[in-house]
Amino acid sequence: MPANTPDSTSFYIFDEASAVPDKIHEVAEGGLTDGEPMFFMFGNATRSQGTFHRVTFGSERKRWIGRSIDSRDCRFSNKELIEQWRQDHGEDSDFFRVRVLGLPPRADDSQFIDMDRISATQKREVATLPDEPLVAGVDLAWGGDDENVVRFRCGNDARSIKPLRIPGEKTRDAAVMVVKLAELLNQTYSGRKIHTMFIDSAGISGAVGSRLRQLGHSNVIEINFGADSPNPKFAYMRDYMWGKMKEWLLAGAIDAHPGLEVDLSGPGYTLDKRIRVKLESKDDMKKRGLDSPDDADALALTFAQTVAIPKLPAPAPSVFHRPTGGDGSWMNG
Repeated sequence: MPANTPDSTSFYIFDEASAVPDKIHEVAEGGLTDGEPMFFMFGNATRSQGTFHRVTFGSERKRWIGRSIDSRDCRFSNKELIEQWRQDHGEDSDFFRVRVLGLPPRADDSQFIDMDRISATQKREVATLPDEPLVAGVDLAWGGDDENVVRFRCGNDARSIKPLRIPGEKTRDAAVMVVKLAELLNQTYSGRKIHTMFIDSAGISGAVGSRLRQLGHSNVIEINFGADSPNPKFAYMRDYMWGKMKEWLLAGAIDAHPGLEVDLSGPGYTLDKRIRVKLESKDDMKKRGLDSPDDADALALTFAQTVAIPKLPAPAPSVFHRPTGGDGSWMNG
């Protein structure tokens, strides 16, 4: 490493970074104050904790440029050996995830949504009926490291329409989100318009929802994550929506974006004194080195309320024209 002078560039290169103790990462950061410092970390995500996990899949991932590489897409990888591993261990095994897919190992047993369920939903093909309503969930960030995320769901299909992600730092002004969400509400997606848009009510979203309704979008509903659950099995509204989403994952289809996968598998859960499900708070997740589950919260918002199927116009009555001439019998020519 070059000398630490004001005009020098210090740099660190860590190989097998997942196994490097956090204390070493902490000490290394002290040498990044001068010049134009650079930090490179390489390795397999062998652990679901630690600095390497935080910067690749966890709470610090937005501050780093990360690349997760599937070995099957590499030109020089041993495809025969990879196929043997797939047959021996299974594509959903931790061994295959870490050594081939470049993903961290599965969440532990305390997680609310298991990886088997998520993996099956990523691969499932589904069909939607023509009259299935399209709903959108909007998780707002309002500055900071978190992202504003919009996710779409049409029945069992939450894959076909790509999500929208906007860095929180670009939307400190509520008017920016009003304009963007109004654009989405005016768009048509494969012949459908958004039936209902559910918005996280935290922060200043009330102003956004109110302004959108003033613009004529009466199909916008704010949802308070901390409100009481409409189902006695869950403690709060957030728990209820995640519970509905978890059940839906058994039949639904989602994209394989690593961010959504990590978000869905992130929160743990407990049972309160009334034996109700209570998800791990975002603050507690961040203490474990996990990021705010923006993508998963946006998808969960699409389950806030049951959305009625739009009524189709009644078919026009058929009219029978009686032939003229003769005695009216169909046999008369």
